[in-house]
Amino acid sequence: MKFSFSTKSKIKIKKTILFVCVQNAGRSQMAEGFFRKYAPEGFEPMSAGTKPTSQLNPLAIQVMNEIGIDISKQRSKDLTEDMIRNSDKIINMGCMEKNFCPTLFIPKVVDWGIDDPKNKPVEEVREIRDEIERRIRELATDISIAEEENNR
Repeated sequence: MKFSFSTKSKIKIKKTILFVCVQNAGRSQMAEGFFRKYAPEGFEPMSAGTKPTSQLNPLAIQVMNEIGIDISKQRSKDLTEDMIRNSDKIINMGCMEKNFCPTLFIPKVVDWGIDDPKNKPVEEVREIRDEIERRIRELATDISIAEEENNR
């Protein structure tokens, strides 16, 4: 019996976009959920925090469910050196605790400066969600354009 293997097949390695904030409980989790929906092919989201909490912000879960995105299974994660090293782009959602701000620990990070939904009424959390969605759509478009240009 003979086996033949094609050496022409390309292994596709996904590129990671890392969304960070302090607690990894609201903004970065919403960004991960939106990027999973809007990500160009070959890209995946990840989120983490410098001081993660034990549970996601219930209002973040609620407002994402309102628009059909379930982030309830996502978990807060510690930001690690491997995450930083293996990410193609790192976006800081904004800082509420200056001593734990991801921009202190991460070089070349893009800071979006989005308000923290923690302890905010649901109406404000919806506004934060909508701002994150707008930025994620813009990011996905920019990535798609850059990928097209790189493939020319």
